[in-house]
Amino acid sequence: MEAIEPAYGATTLLLIAAGAVALLLFLIIRVKLHAFVALVLVSLLTALAAGIPVADVPEALSYGFSNTLGSVALLVGFGVMIGRLLEITGGAQVLADTLIGRFGEKRAPLAIGVAALLFGFPIFFDAGLVVFLPIIITVARRFGGSLILYAFPTAGAFAAMHALVPPHPGPVAAAEVMGGNIGLALLVGVPVAVLSWFVGSFLVSQFIGRRVWVDVPTALFGEMNGGRDDDNGKGRGADNGGQGRDADNGGAAGAAGSGGGTATATRTVPAFGTVMGILLLPFVLISFNTVLDTLMAAGVLEEDATWARYLMLLGNTSVALLITVIVATLVLGLRNHSMADVSGIFDKALAPICVIILITGAGGMFGGVLRLSGIGDALSDSLSDLGMSLILQAFLISTILRVAQGSATVALTTTSGLIAASVADAGLSDFQISLLVIAIAAGATVLSHVNDSGFWLVSRFFEMDVKTTLKTWTVMETTLGLSAFVLALAMWTVA
Repeated sequence: MEAIEPAYGATTLLLIAAGAVALLLFLIIRVKLHAFVALVLVSLLTALAAGIPVADVPEALSYGFSNTLGSVALLVGFGVMIGRLLEITGGAQVLADTLIGRFGEKRAPLAIGVAALLFGFPIFFDAGLVVFLPIIITVARRFGGSLILYAFPTAGAFAAMHALVPPHPGPVAAAEVMGGNIGLALLVGVPVAVLSWFVGSFLVSQFIGRRVWVDVPTALFGEMNGGRDDDNGKGRGADNGGQGRDADNGGAAGAAGSGGGTATATRTVPAFGTVMGILLLPFVLISFNTVLDTLMAAGVLEEDATWARYLMLLGNTSVALLITVIVATLVLGLRNHSMADVSGIFDKALAPICVIILITGAGGMFGGVLRLSGIGDALSDSLSDLGMSLILQAFLISTILRVAQGSATVALTTTSGLIAASVADAGLSDFQISLLVIAIAAGATVLSHVNDSGFWLVSRFFEMDVKTTLKTWTVMETTLGLSAFVLALAMWTVA
């Protein structure tokens, strides 16, 4: 669906958007209305207030909802299935133990954050986050403390790589629109992403995590009390605390305590190499898509190359995760379970994600309505000539568009298009254009809030209410974006 001709000026549309956000926060935080209902209701009212024709309102509502579900539902579903298999078979514990063994217990948050940086090179934010969930939860349960200490370095790593580093679509599109060199954007983007992650995500998350307590979520992967074995309850000891449980290294389970529970059968956990292979499989497959797409965009490969298209199909995120689910079922699930047991595990893994998918889709609906109302076009017209340096102009325009309509991708592509003519007139070098890409991506990262579907994904996955998400995730995303912009600005002054 195309954007509708704005019914009002930029100022009026901004006031409508601000009022819609305020109403949404009031309904969720003060009235305690369910987030899904509140998002759909406010989306409807916003569409009417913004002047979208009544006949077009249903299509406007479904536009953002269906687009978001199309990209999120399969990723979340397959990702949770992979994550549940990793947890139930001990794979997540093996990976966590190995990482902690290499980095040390005190550096557990740093360990999983660095792992996320590596895996985040080709994998999108939401796909990476959902695959890493069991690892985050396993480490958080083992060492204690607020979940933020472990979850945010990981989520921040995926966010940094997704926003700043080609071959992710946002920075690639921005570099192409402004006539930059994608290879140089990659070389500049990687160190900036790592440094901005360390300062704006890792250090900040450790500061926030020591002041804001968030419990380890239980909806997706349950609680790991004493003698719980798996979803089928095998080997559960009786009564209070005398439950036997499998040893982490796969040895025989201990006998039940005072309640006289039964011992479990001996079973083995997968090797570290097997677990890494499962996690690397989507990494490698998705690389086919992202790298080949980048090469085609750069003219290195012909767009109609059949072999490349087949590899890109395998690298489509949903297809890659589907293949990984099948491989994980064969390699992990069938080690100690029947296929019927694995199907039961998947059923229980999928059941809790319905609310996550619906709320995330409704967040996409709200952002979609704001985009279709013409607020982006209206802002673009009024911000196209701000009379300041290009890098500051790029950051501010991207930030305002991000805050107004929620989509980081829209903020990236719109801002790069707005300043493309000025970039061409200025005769900037490829290095300077790469810095502009970072500045735009930084603005598109800050101030994630209720019109951003990613905000709701984080809120639901980590079982945080809206107020807590605003004072933790929104703050961390902002410091991450600001860190990237400061680095780009510092290099701009000497370029």
